[in-house]
Amino acid sequence: MAIREILTDQDPALHKKCHSITQFDQKLGDLIDDMRETLEDAGGAGLAAPQVGILRRVVVLYDGEDELLELVNPELIQEEGEQDGLEGCLSVPGLWGYVKRPERVRVKAQDRRGNWFETGGEGVVARCFCHEIEHLDGHVFTEHVDRIYNNEEIEEILEREGRKGK
Repeated sequence: MAIREILTDQDPALHKKCHSITQFDQKLGDLIDDMRETLEDAGGAGLAAPQVGILRRVVVLYDGEDELLELVNPELIQEEGEQDGLEGCLSVPGLWGYVKRPERVRVKAQDRRGNWFETGGEGVVARCFCHEIEHLDGHVFTEHVDRIYNNEEIEEILEREGRKGK
């Protein structure tokens, strides 16, 4: 396993649509393992393959029980409700914004061996599913915000709201 470089928003790879995975082999397993290690090292909530320069439909993210999920060829199949919440991104370091997302989602995906399964989440987990799957279509959260906040502004907002940290 290896920690890969996380691309920033200026990289063209983050703005391209990813290709589906058709071969479930060791190369895919290595990519997923590297993405897991990269995400853990970066301390994020989720990571999509284009963020490490690979234009394939692969995501790793934490679910509601803090388990790391591996999603290959993920698709949002159900969305319910609405929430407006704060988002950041490992590819847009130090910048934040409020984004409207569904409150609950269901996702259909394959595992590293090609087996289909369904999963889902609500609240922050639903937000993370949407955020990471959008990366696979070449989008970043900043496309949805009216205003971008820097770290200092977010700290002030969180302090006013009685929350600590990001």
